Formats: sequence, structure tokens, C-alpha cells
Amino acid sequence: MNLQDADANDAGFGARIKSALLWRSGSQIVSQMISWVVTLVVIRLLDPADYGLFAMTQVILNFATFLNGYGLVSALVQSDTLDSHRLRQAFGMMLLLNGGLAVAQLLIAPVAADYYDQPLVADLLRVQALLYLTTPFISIPEALMGRALDFRRPAVVNLIAAAASAAVALTGALLGWGVWTLVFAPMAGFWVKAVGYVLATGFRPIPSFDFRGTGAMVTYGASLLGGQMFWIVQSQADIFIGGRMLAPHELGLYAEALFLTQIFVSKFIPPLNDVAFPAYARMQKDPGRIAWSFCKAVRLLLLISCPVYLGMAVTAEPLVDTLFGEKWLPMAPFVAILALAMPFMTLQVMFAPVSNALGRPGLTARIAAVGAVLMPAAFLIGIQFGAIGLAWAWLCSFPLLTVVTAKLAGGPMGLRLSDLMRAAAPGLGCSILMAGAVMAVDSMLPPLPSIARLGVLVPAGGIAFLAALTLCARGTLMELVALVIRRKPPVTVTA
Repeated sequence: MNLQDADANDAGFGARIKSALLWRSGSQIVSQMISWVVTLVVIRLLDPADYGLFAMTQVILNFATFLNGYGLVSALVQSDTLDSHRLRQAFGMMLLLNGGLAVAQLLIAPVAADYYDQPLVADLLRVQALLYLTTPFISIPEALMGRALDFRRPAVVNLIAAAASAAVALTGALLGWGVWTLVFAPMAGFWVKAVGYVLATGFRPIPSFDFRGTGAMVTYGASLLGGQMFWIVQSQADIFIGGRMLAPHELGLYAEALFLTQIFVSKFIPPLNDVAFPAYARMQKDPGRIAWSFCKAVRLLLLISCPVYLGMAVTAEPLVDTLFGEKWLPMAPFVAILALAMPFMTLQVMFAPVSNALGRPGLTARIAAVGAVLMPAAFLIGIQFGAIGLAWAWLCSFPLLTVVTAKLAGGPMGLRLSDLMRAAAPGLGCSILMAGAVMAVDSMLPPLPSIARLGVLVPAGGIAFLAALTLCARGTLMELVALVIRRKPPVTVTA
């Protein structure tokens, strides 16, 4: 173990966080660029039904995820001290848990295939069981790097893993593997990441099955299980419900629309949360400082994400046609609706690392329990109107869930709802003005090919957003610019 824990009282702590953010988010952006170049080729070669079948298997994998032991890893990050014996104990637990999950998936595969009435689902799940075996070799090195706020090493590994996954995906699509392309590509990425993380950190994968003295670690990890289980129910209920009632083709259109609109919140927010959790954990004795930092994160993150979401909503048709091709055009109405729900989801998922860092994982579980009731109920109502009803269920229910989350999770750090609204206002307000301008420009355009239409609307939206920021939120814009170009950390930070 050759990584040193970060110290919140160190003068360079702020600079260390900034460096971690740049490495983690920067590597994520580059890896996603690699992935998306290949994805745009693959998605044109595969059929929506392939994505529908793959989505069915992901429900099973994601339901098992809450048992994969990542709560133990969170305990390692959150604890004040860490020694090699505790690492070996955690590694041993992870091996047992994930080996058991692999066996369980082999047994449940035919049951899942019967539920969906799709025999191929069983074979897909049997092969995907190999994914669980990578988890112990990824999670423990992640804990070490997270405590040290060292995200340079994983950034390099993640880029290599993304390239390996992209190569397999492109090969499979060109050779006609069909849905198996979607199975083997991420599997290659996970195994490359597992090997790379072990080499990058110098972690010795020698387990200890002597679990004496692990009570606190297990208790903390178990306290996260409830929240993770409820989150899985909340996030997978739509595919679980829709997979039984919709044809694979229609389910594939909905699933890919959800994938497209969730790219930012699912691909870029988790890396930021990876940095936020250990950073908040190092500041856990100063809730006021956490609240100040959280509001700043909300303000800057929504300034980046909201124009993406609202721009996606008002350009859904030419966007889908340009990126995916004509056969995917029926996906556009789903994109237009789902994109409007994503600003709320982005804000909602930012609260979890704060609650966990403050040692309040039970609060995260309570919030997830609300979502586990609210979202499936909305999906059961929405499915009566077909796949489009699932999209409307997102838009109608997630704003309510976000308000509940803010009320419950904001209390321990003294965050008021009015503080949160002020933090979100610049990004959301300027994006609404931008969307109105884009719709006005679009209404005046003559009939154009989709790519030409986007070529007009995207620059128009960018100009409108910058103009709105300059007129209405100049201070926030300057704050974002300062974050990017500043090289020295502030001398003091006032909560």
C-alpha cells in the first residue's frame, strides 16, 4: 500500500481536490469520446431488439449489484485509518460475496428467461456472471486511490479499458455477433480495468478469511445495503415492468432513449461523486463547509448539464436521426420527454455522497425507499399508455423525488431548500431561455436535412446560452472560468 491518505487540514487539500476532479472527469470525457465514436457505428449495425434483450439482462445484473460488497469499500474510504490487514479482510469478503453472486446468477438465468419469455436471456446471463469476478480486484484499489484522492492512476487505466471495450464492440458489430456484442464489450473493459488497477496501486490480492474485528466495517457496509437495494428497485423498475409488457423492439427504443438522455448523469456524475465522497469525508467535522461546497458544486454542475439536457429536448428529432440513423427515429419522442427529467435526476444523485460522508447512510436508504415506492408506482401507471407512458412517468415523478431528497438530506449539513434553489437557478434559468431561443429559430428554418438543421440549432443555442449567462448570471460564469484557469487554491474557505 503505497498511497498516502489526503488530509482536509493540509494547505494543498483544495488543490488536491481540483487535481482529482480534473483527472477523474477528464479521463471520463476522453474515454466516453472513444466509446461514443464506436457506439455510433455499433448502434447503426445492431437492431433495437438487440438493445431490448440486453436491457432485460441488465435488470438482473443491477439487482444483484447492491450485494456486491461496495458498501465495504465505502467503509474503507470513510474510516479514519486503514491498515493492510483490514484490506485483506475486505478483499476476502468481496471474493466470497461476488463468487456467490456469480453462482446465483447461473441459477436464476432460466427463471429470468421465462419471465421475459425470451430464451436467449438465459444464455446472456450465464456469460455475464463472469463480470462479478472482476469486482474485488477493482473495488479495493479504488478505495486506496479514493482515500489518497489520487485519480491520475485510475485515469490511465480507465482509458486503456475504454479502448479495449471499444475494440471488442467494433469487432463484434462488424462480424455480426448481434446482442453478444453488447455482452463481450463491457466484459473486456472490466477485466482490463481489474488487472490495471491492481498493477497501478501495487495492491497485493491476498485475501484474509479471518473476519475478526470487522464488525464496524460490516455494519457500515450493511447500512448502505438498504439504500442500494431501494435505488436498484427505483432505477430498474421501468425495464422490469416494460420488459414483460413490451416487444423487444419497442423496449429497445425506450432503453436507448434513456441511455442517451442519462449519459451525463450516469457517466459524468459518478466520477465526480467518486471525488466528492472522500473529499466530503475528510471534511465531515465541518458540516457548514460541506454545505458551502455542495451548493457550489450544484451551481457549476447544473451550469454545464442543463443546457445539454434542454438542448437535447428541443432538438430530439434531428439529433436522433443524425446520431443513430433513420431506423431509430421513433426514439425521438422518448428523448424529448426524458431529457426534461434529467436535471432533477442530476441534482438528486448528488446528495448521496454527502450523507454517506457524514456517516448517515441510513438517510440515503430512507430517500431511496421513497424512490422505490414512488417510481415503480409511476411506471405501473405509465405502462398503461405504452412505452411513452414510461417516459412521462419519469418527468412527472422525479421532480417530486428531488424535493423530498433535498428536504431529508439537506438537514444534517444545514442546507435550506432556498439555498438549493438559488444554486440551481443560473444553470436552469439560462437553459430555459436558451431552449426558447432554439425553438424560435427552428420554427423559422426551411426544410433541411437533420445534420444541417443541427448545424444551425446547436450554435444558435450556444450563443443564446452565453448571452443569457452574461446578462443574468455573470458571476456564476466568472466562477466557472476561475475554476478552470485558477492554479492556486484559495487561502481560506468560508462556509
